[in-house]
Amino acid sequence: MRESSGVPSTKSSSRAAARGRRPARRGPLATIALLVIGLAATGGVYSLFTATASADSATTVAADQVGEGQKLYQANCASCHGLQLEGTDDAPTLVGVGAAAVDFQVGTGRMPAAASGPQAEKKPVQFTDDQVKALAAYVATIGVGPAIPAAEYTDGEGDPAHGGELFRTNCAMCHNVAGAGGALTEGKFAPALTGVTGTHIYEAMLTGPQNMPVFNDLNLSPTDKKDIIAYLKYLEANPSPGGFELGNLGPVAEGLFIWIFGLGAVVAVTVWLTAKSN
Repeated sequence: MRESSGVPSTKSSSRAAARGRRPARRGPLATIALLVIGLAATGGVYSLFTATASADSATTVAADQVGEGQKLYQANCASCHGLQLEGTDDAPTLVGVGAAAVDFQVGTGRMPAAASGPQAEKKPVQFTDDQVKALAAYVATIGVGPAIPAAEYTDGEGDPAHGGELFRTNCAMCHNVAGAGGALTEGKFAPALTGVTGTHIYEAMLTGPQNMPVFNDLNLSPTDKKDIIAYLKYLEANPSPGGFELGNLGPVAEGLFIWIFGLGAVVAVTVWLTAKSN
């Protein structure tokens, strides 16, 4: 037999080198990880693109709304309030009144005013909801003021018991304990609060239209205002169980009614009985 020299053959060396250079097999977890990374990167790029597009679209819509509001203002309001909202001898400035004041005054039909008088009265609204919001958006760009309240504070879902306490303390002296309204001085009056939307009630408290004081968030918190709205909506949905309400004018009016009509009826019956006996 031929003795081995102890040196590996060339073919064996080539096989060993080939085995050393063979790439490692990729595991299934690595494939899944690469797939997840790829999907995440694609989703991130898409989200960034759509967010940018949405922001640009929202900016365009806001600019269009403000532009529409400016046109409406110049056509319907500038003759009294001035071209730059600076005010005139006939109407106050609107700089800094905010969107809430415009939404209340225009959204309830009080503005544009039909005629000068002790106070602007509620009447049919002359603009669509979109036009009202456009006017409010334009005025809100001229000075900082209260914004239109969020729906969560105007939905009437607050605490009516707490709202009743707050209303009787802060509002009943003018609006009556049942929100029926009442007379003020110099031909002015506090309007009835039935049939008024929660948004307009909140805006009235926030901006203080006509002779009404301003109840900012330091006087009545947003939750307090929400509770007051809930109380008024509770009264509106639950009529008085005591019969004829006499306009919800309170015990003084009810007592006067008894004295005039009740006592008058007694006197009339007495006179009739006396005449019959004679």
